[in-house]
Amino acid sequence: MEDKENTKQAFVHENGATYFSKQTERKIFFVLTLVMLGWGIVEGMKKYLG
Repeated sequence: MEDKENTKQAFVHENGATYFSKQTERKIFFVLTLVMLGWGIVEGMKKYLG
């Protein structure tokens, strides 16, 4: 039960700045990469299908 005390927060807001953990940053960039990939596929299909 003490593991909950040792876990890092996903993000911390201090002194007017927001800091992300490395794991959270990787998850955010992975999701954004998938969004960009999907958007590219949709745009490509628009050109292909007319």
